[in-house]
Amino acid sequence: MSRVLVTGAYRGIGAACALAYASAGARLVLADIRNPEETAQAARAAGAAEVLSLACDVSDEGSVSALGQAIDAAFGGLDVLVHCAGVIHEAPLLDTPVADFDRVIAINLRGSFLVGQMAIAQMAATPEDPARAILIASDMAYYGRETFSPYVASKHGVLGLVRSWAKEFAPRILVNAICPGPIDTEMLGAAHMSAEWRARELAIPLARFGQPHEIAALALFLAGEGGRYFTGQGLGPNGGSVMP
Repeated sequence: MSRVLVTGAYRGIGAACALAYASAGARLVLADIRNPEETAQAARAAGAAEVLSLACDVSDEGSVSALGQAIDAAFGGLDVLVHCAGVIHEAPLLDTPVADFDRVIAINLRGSFLVGQMAIAQMAATPEDPARAILIASDMAYYGRETFSPYVASKHGVLGLVRSWAKEFAPRILVNAICPGPIDTEMLGAAHMSAEWRARELAIPLARFGQPHEIAALALFLAGEGGRYFTGQGLGPNGGSVMP
C-alpha cells in the first residue's frame, strides 16, 4: 500500500481516515497540531505497515516544511495526501472579530495551500502513477450558511485549490475534495450545537449525522483503483444536504 499522509489525525475524520488506510496496510504519516500518537498506536494495531506521528501546525510554513522533511527522511516521498486538518467557527458576521476570521482562513485555507504544496512536490518526484491528493471541504461550500461566513469562505477556497491543482497536475496527480454534510465528530458533534443548528443539520433526507468512518471509506476509495477517473471533483457524502 502507498505512503500516505493524513493531517488532522488526532481525532474525528482524520483519525478515521488513518485507521482506514492502516487496515489497507499503508505506510502512514499522521500529523496534527497535537502529536496524534494515540491514533498512531491504533493504526499500528489495525495493520499499518509503518506509522510516523508528528505534531504540525498546518498554518505555519516552517512547521509544514519540517513535516515534509520528516516524510522525505522516513519514507522518501508521498503517494497519497488526505488533508483533514481544520476548524469551524459559528458567529454572526457583525459579532465576528477579524482575528477569528484570520484564524479560520489560516488553518483551513492557508493550511490546505501549504500542506498541498508540500505534498504535491513530493508526489511529483515519486513513481506512483497517479498519486492522489484528497482535501476535506464541506457541503457548506456549496450552499453557504448564515453565521458561518469565515468557515464557508475557507471551504469554498479549498474547492478552488482542488479544481486548480487538478488541472495543473493532471494526469500525474489526481486532486479531489470530499465535502461532508453533518458528521458526528468532536469538532462538529451534536453535543456542541445549538438546538437550532442541530435541527437544521437534521433537516436532510437521511435525517441523521454521518459518521467519520463513512467519510474515511470514500477517502480510501479515491486513493484506490476505483478512483482513477476522478479529478477536480467535490464528492458529497452528505445525507442529501446538497444534490448537485
